[in-house]
Amino acid sequence: MPARLLAACLAALLVVVATPLWAGQAPLSSWQDGSSRKAIEAFVAKVSTEGSPAYVPPAERIAVFDNDGTLWAEQPMYFQLIFAVDRVKAMAPEHPEWKAQEPFASVLKGDIGKALAGGTSAILELVGATHGNITTDEFDAAATAWLETARHPRTGLKYNEMVYLPMLELLDYLRANDFATYIVSGGGIDFMRPWTEEVYGIPPEQVVGSSVKTTYEVRDGVPTLVRAPEIDFIDDKEGKPVGIHSHIGRRPIMAVGNSDGDFQMLEWVTAREGASLGVIIHHTDAEREWAYDRDSHIGRLDRGLDEGPDRGWVIVDMKNEWRQVFPTGGK
Repeated sequence: MPARLLAACLAALLVVVATPLWAGQAPLSSWQDGSSRKAIEAFVAKVSTEGSPAYVPPAERIAVFDNDGTLWAEQPMYFQLIFAVDRVKAMAPEHPEWKAQEPFASVLKGDIGKALAGGTSAILELVGATHGNITTDEFDAAATAWLETARHPRTGLKYNEMVYLPMLELLDYLRANDFATYIVSGGGIDFMRPWTEEVYGIPPEQVVGSSVKTTYEVRDGVPTLVRAPEIDFIDDKEGKPVGIHSHIGRRPIMAVGNSDGDFQMLEWVTAREGASLGVIIHHTDAEREWAYDRDSHIGRLDRGLDEGPDRGWVIVDMKNEWRQVFPTGGK
């Protein structure tokens, strides 16, 4: 192939790859023309317009996003926990002792409520047993295979199709204005990294999450990273600003979350000198998604609702401010 033709083909391919979801439409087209959209657009304009008193250089234009309940759905329970439950069932033949051992026994009987009655300790036991004593490559393969085959119990969609179209548009919109977009989630960092680039356009090095202790071994002459059944870092609540500092090294200028687990992240980001923006996604749409906040066992939003408006945070009413929720197979 002539060099000139090859260059033209590569250029065309780059255009296709770089084309955002809202190409051919107005940015944020799945957002109603309401107060939240206007606040976001006004913020982006003032920090990206040279000569603006609030101008922020591109290197400092960092936006951080929670994942569960912010970029994808989180009901009826966190998707990574559903993955852990499915892993228990798949691994059960290798662990006959689980038939008489909680919380595994209840999982195998299909009584998830009873299995999780033990609270955080039960969840950590499930996660430890299903996420540990495995190499990072093996865990990557298991998570990837699960996302390809598992389906959400209500919608029938793949879990990575249960992402929010307005948020995909927001990610694209920010990147088009020279923002770097990061995930900062309580979910497992190794659970998210295999798929976030394909789904969100966020590469693995821009994912911050909870982690297990990981060690280096040489197995049969092959250098290998092995995940231990022991939590190393929980990237939630007060842990989120710590995770940002450790992984990113700059204080973001924008933070987006949906629950009180994100409160400290928004609080820290919006306490910076100069322009900043905090955004909370409020789940108000029982018909197209779910409606929950103060009393929810998943994604509880209480303090954020009370204090957010006085702090200048944008509270996005999903029912009234999003034209569409899911990209495909949904409303």
